[in-house]
Amino acid sequence: MEKITGAAMLLKSLLCQKTELIFGYPGGAIMPIYDALFSYNKKIRHILTRHEQGAIHSAQGYSRVTGKTGVCFATSGPGATNLITGICDAMLDSTPVVCITGQVPSNLLGTDAFQEANIISMTTSITKWNYQITKANEIPFVIAKAFYIAMTGRPGPVLIDITKDAQFELTEYEEKLFSFENLIKINNSGYLNNISLAINLINKAKKPYLLVGHGVTIAKAEDEILKFTNKTRIPVASTLLGLSAFPCNHPLYVGMLGMHGNYGANILTNEADLIIAVGMRFDDRVTGNLKSYAKQAKIIHIDIDPSEINKNVICTVPLVGDAKEILQILINGVEKNNHDNWLKKFRECDDIEYQEVIKKDLEKSDEKEIKMAEVINLLSEKTNGKSILVTDVGQHQMIAARYYKFTNNNSHITSGGLGTMGFALPAAIGAKLGAEEREVIAIIGDGGFQMNIQELGVVMQENIPLKIIVLNNSFLGMVRQWQELFFENRISSTEMHNPNFIKIIEGYGIRANKAENHTELNDYLDELLASKESYFLEVKVIKNENVFPMIPAGAGVSDVRFS
Repeated sequence: MEKITGAAMLLKSLLCQKTELIFGYPGGAIMPIYDALFSYNKKIRHILTRHEQGAIHSAQGYSRVTGKTGVCFATSGPGATNLITGICDAMLDSTPVVCITGQVPSNLLGTDAFQEANIISMTTSITKWNYQITKANEIPFVIAKAFYIAMTGRPGPVLIDITKDAQFELTEYEEKLFSFENLIKINNSGYLNNISLAINLINKAKKPYLLVGHGVTIAKAEDEILKFTNKTRIPVASTLLGLSAFPCNHPLYVGMLGMHGNYGANILTNEADLIIAVGMRFDDRVTGNLKSYAKQAKIIHIDIDPSEINKNVICTVPLVGDAKEILQILINGVEKNNHDNWLKKFRECDDIEYQEVIKKDLEKSDEKEIKMAEVINLLSEKTNGKSILVTDVGQHQMIAARYYKFTNNNSHITSGGLGTMGFALPAAIGAKLGAEEREVIAIIGDGGFQMNIQELGVVMQENIPLKIIVLNNSFLGMVRQWQELFFENRISSTEMHNPNFIKIIEGYGIRANKAENHTELNDYLDELLASKESYFLEVKVIKNENVFPMIPAGAGVSDVRFS
């Protein structure tokens, strides 16, 4: 049998997992793998990012749009530690990523060798599994196991650390399939017994409410949600990460939950007599103060992860398992119904929110003053809500979530659980490479944009037709908003003196424009959408604009502020 290096064995193992794309950054401890990659460049495409954080966020974006496991490479020490933010982000947002890091030779482990860092200990709490390989013959089994764990059950990140001597070591390689059927067990033995209880509650409810989370997209259960809703006529709200799992133009859609979510979607939570939560974890940004959250409602919680059941909110009927499978059973069991009077209450709240917030957000009070909502609303109209939006973290993120009307499934990618600034640009690169046929638009604030601005080099080198819109208010806007509202207007270290973005972008060979009035905004958005190449648009927006409605941290979902 042929003997090959551990590095070559790794690449063969990745091909067995149908890996087509890797994001990475080379260095000393992973150099044997990159040397082997030279012979595989026609089978596996490698994207040279400009920073390891860019590599893992790109892998996340690729994974989110394709449903496949993203893959990234980094060297030891600082290369590996630069992945940590992205690994934690992927863990909290249930994104399957396999991270391969190089490590110093095994005989130097624990000696504080050059660029040695104990990445296994560092990432134990933020990965589904991690493992250090010191022998080449371990590689095929460990890589197969890594991909299985990353994708099975609730998805998430896995890190595999490979010592340099294991990469060089010659050993026999035999391609074979590994079985991990009993490795991850989803304890759903009880949900069939609970199905009848759930169906009975749904059929009897007078004010039922369906909450859609990211788990619906992960389970590819969008069609089932639609069929279930069309049969039961239950109002539907979405979490931030659940956006685009249910069409925003559906007559039963009532908006987004959360701190900056829609008025009715939030306050009527405390009037519902039944809440059906699908693929969401009752995050604090959704529930607010748990002591006052939906105390009047019975709760059906559908989730593949048993650890989420009763973690934050005590449920009446737990349904642990695959959301798609459970919904299919529920659809067959529930009765046709309508809840028009209940839905009418949401529409009355919509009218209040329109008068208090939306009308003001969208009105053009000044010829030159552009509001964030105007940008997103106009973009939504021009794209018919069909583009993939990749957003960073901050005010622009909340405005994009509120004003872009998603009509296609799996069209919203953002950093939810960790709230990682610098996420959008590299994630949008990965998303565009994973969905080349779709329009991918990155919406970024001026603060987050500068955190990973170097990834524009990837757009240039790989000639990626990515569209980028930076909403520039010369502030860390969300932090400034909190300082104004909750810290007696002490504006501390949040104003930004920004560089000339247009000159920087042009230095990367990317077409760039700057909109400073309503006419320019309209015209440049048309140019951006018509462009077959990458395009950057900076929009100067109002400096001191705030995002409302808002539920203050620690308040209940009924404590909505309009100003």
